[in-house]
Amino acid sequence: MRITTENMQKVLYELFRKYKFSQEKAILLANVFTESTLDGVSSHGINRVPLFIEYVQKGIINIDAEAEKVASFGNIERWDGNLGSGIVNATRCTNRAIELAKQNGMGMVALRNTNHWMRGGTYGKQAANANCISILFTNTKPNMPPWGGKDSRIGNNPFVVSIPRKKGHVILDMAISQFSFGKINDYKLKGEKLPYNGGWDDNNELSNDPEKILLKERGLPIGYWKGSALSMVLDMLATLLSGGNSTAEISSKEIETAISQVYICIYPEVFKDNGLQEKLIDEIIDFTQNVETINPGEKIYYPGEQSKQKRAKNLKESILVNESIWKNIVKLSET
Repeated sequence: MRITTENMQKVLYELFRKYKFSQEKAILLANVFTESTLDGVSSHGINRVPLFIEYVQKGIINIDAEAEKVASFGNIERWDGNLGSGIVNATRCTNRAIELAKQNGMGMVALRNTNHWMRGGTYGKQAANANCISILFTNTKPNMPPWGGKDSRIGNNPFVVSIPRKKGHVILDMAISQFSFGKINDYKLKGEKLPYNGGWDDNNELSNDPEKILLKERGLPIGYWKGSALSMVLDMLATLLSGGNSTAEISSKEIETAISQVYICIYPEVFKDNGLQEKLIDEIIDFTQNVETINPGEKIYYPGEQSKQKRAKNLKESILVNESIWKNIVKLSET
């Protein structure tokens, strides 16, 4: 079924107000969930709303809490999320990293004790809209085996890089697993197999069956052993810089919470390159896209380009959503 952007924002706003979020936070939450869905990322948009509300009901997400600064080291700061909404905390910490970058050329905020930020690209876009380059990452609960291991010990630790560009921001938003678990669940909801292997089944065999992978949440690291190593390093950095919890500590909790994140922003205006930045990015994109494709008629995309196209399509045709999930959300907002 298709839902208009306005209707989705309205229903979500009413839902978050029902669960006692302030007007300001309800507007922000409704906007972020809607925008992610509008960009074609339902897995971290509308599909996550019922689970988000479940965490609010269980007290995992503190609706009144906000991130606050606990230490400052020049253009580096440590913040504590106080177990508030990951979206609210991430928005605030991105804004602070932008402020530090515009004051110092570069700024970093390391955040501990927060919750899932949903779609990491949201904050990459936020930084790019403020004309800042960003490097952002988070640790997670263990949901991938280290290369060669049977049980999950590392997280799929989403990693974001954004670069501002007038013709369309470059935004890389990727999990360190071959598929994020939200995306795997998307395939499950559609009754489809993954296009490539995405994790291990109960027989320790690689599988493209979302049901088998989700059974024990044993995702496949990107690049096999390389992704395994990258996951470990990102976890180390997020933990050391924030003074927060590692994936090992998060694993002791029944539900993923109190995670650690890093927000780094760079203000390219300090280089005073007079438009050279835009020219260099275009050069790289043009050179990459000017290649014969294996399958005739296909196109090479830069990171973020397909989201831009999906957004335009959804604005024109309304947003395609899973009917059962939307009915569940409407029911939650009414009861």
